[in-house]
Amino acid sequence: MAELLRETDKRTHYCATLSAKNVGERVCVMGWAQKQRDLGSLIFIDLRDRTGIVQLAFDEKTEQSIFDTAFTVRAEFVLCAKGVVRRRGEGAVNTNLPTGEIEIAVDEFRVLSVAQTPPFEIVEDSRVNAELRLKHRYLDLRRPDMQGRIIARSRISKIARDYYADNGFIDIETPTLCKPTPEGARDYLVPSRVHKGKFYALPQSPQLYKQLLMVSGFDRYFQIARCYRDEDLRADRQPEFTQIDTEMSFVTADDVMTMHEGFLKYLFREYMGKEPEGDFIRMPYAEAMSRFGSDKPDIRFGYELTDLSEVVRTCGFKVFSGAVEVGGSVRGINVKGGAKFSRKEIDSLVEFVKSYRAKGLAWLKVAENGDVSSSYAKFLTEEENNAIKAAMGVENGDLVLIVADKNKVVFDSLGALRCECAKRMGILDPMDFKFLWVTEFPLLEYSEEDDRFYAMHHPFTSPMDEDLQYLDSDPARVRAKAYDIVLNGTELGGGSIRIHDSAIQSKMFEVLGLGAEETQEKFGYLLDAFKYGVPPHGGLAFGFDRLVTLLLGLEDIRDVIAFPKVQNASELMTKAPSAPDAGALTELGIAVVNEE
Repeated sequence: MAELLRETDKRTHYCATLSAKNVGERVCVMGWAQKQRDLGSLIFIDLRDRTGIVQLAFDEKTEQSIFDTAFTVRAEFVLCAKGVVRRRGEGAVNTNLPTGEIEIAVDEFRVLSVAQTPPFEIVEDSRVNAELRLKHRYLDLRRPDMQGRIIARSRISKIARDYYADNGFIDIETPTLCKPTPEGARDYLVPSRVHKGKFYALPQSPQLYKQLLMVSGFDRYFQIARCYRDEDLRADRQPEFTQIDTEMSFVTADDVMTMHEGFLKYLFREYMGKEPEGDFIRMPYAEAMSRFGSDKPDIRFGYELTDLSEVVRTCGFKVFSGAVEVGGSVRGINVKGGAKFSRKEIDSLVEFVKSYRAKGLAWLKVAENGDVSSSYAKFLTEEENNAIKAAMGVENGDLVLIVADKNKVVFDSLGALRCECAKRMGILDPMDFKFLWVTEFPLLEYSEEDDRFYAMHHPFTSPMDEDLQYLDSDPARVRAKAYDIVLNGTELGGGSIRIHDSAIQSKMFEVLGLGAEETQEKFGYLLDAFKYGVPPHGGLAFGFDRLVTLLLGLEDIRDVIAFPKVQNASELMTKAPSAPDAGALTELGIAVVNEE
């Protein structure tokens, strides 16, 4: 039978904070029973809280009623125990536990809450199905490794607040009920009861508010902000997520990047105990795409792209020459040591690139003894084959993988393929941190489907000064004062210098196909603010969930979020989203269409 917590029940220590230094002290600990071991005349209970485990001991000196209560304890019972810390008996020391030298000889004991047998054991590195763990997330979060991750997240958050506060940033909260935005991902909409038929949007980022804070003269803004995007989920994406969001006035792109490099160095120093090795490389977008096929390349390894287009332009193999003829390209990567891949493994790589819309994958394997096998060599002359080998720097033991297609397909497929090969080769160390700034992104990207340009980042990003002349004549040529910070192939954050000239901002909206009336309706408040003196400004936002995930050497951001969503943006524990109450819909003036 569970008992109430008494006024005299005051916890003196967390479980794992006890050690041999506390021997002889009377203590009070509280937590959950990890396990109970009944040895007849002895009972041991491992008591767990967020710090770890301490052993409770009940023996022949224990009062019978307390001993009897201890006998009833099962896993996950909530307990309060008082007693004296003593050393464990000879041969009973557990070197795997920080508290393994000591135990508590219990003389007061209460069961504060009984528990049913949980659907899975509360242990580290659980192999239990992820859906079951998420359905009972409150139990999953009791596991020591999960608690460690959430506590680490809290610590990293404090480090961020300390750094930005020390560098003059003002922590300002911006609204979460906002005006819907026409660009970017889909908004989550919130209906207004007062203004029937009208909707707020949950913020995809605090972008415009933080720019207006620069207009307001705060000079440096900072916020750990909740953001929302109605888009498909991946391992590094959730519909609601957290940003370390910043903005600075009177700065250039170099100023912003230097400030945030400082944060990452400070974070590594404070959390990891050492700064990241090597410099923060800065690389233009065009170079990143040419060398790595990605605007967020992993630079921990090679396998860089080689352009073979000129080598094969006039060859007799139509798969190669035909791609060049229609304006595409032929590029390859050399997987050093990849000749150990079997034909079955190479075939799986062929299927892999097809998911990136590549029609196929040509390959050449040179065994350690010099034997050559290839999917394309027989279609080329000896001279053409030798030219490809020379361009690719082929040696014994290498595997050459080639894609011929439209440039976008070639870059997408080879950019992903080089990372996949690195994983299969086992050469990636999650604790090897390589940072990279990708700069000079295209300002705009053209959608053939919609026959219009879209902002690659957002419509408030400033064009590079020397490219302003092309906004009308050749918009695709214009580069942006934008920068992304990349860590080990993951975009950690991104930002830009913003447009602070109202004429350029209006021109940007025009290039994006927004008329004067629509611009005024959607962004009139921003343009009005620009009439009253705008400082040059820029900023950056880190994906906080991604940052924590990478620091902890994990792969899925759900492992660092207390209550995450699953692939279809639902929450298994609460079963959100759910159908609204009919009365609430009536009050909001909303009717739901039944698609069935």
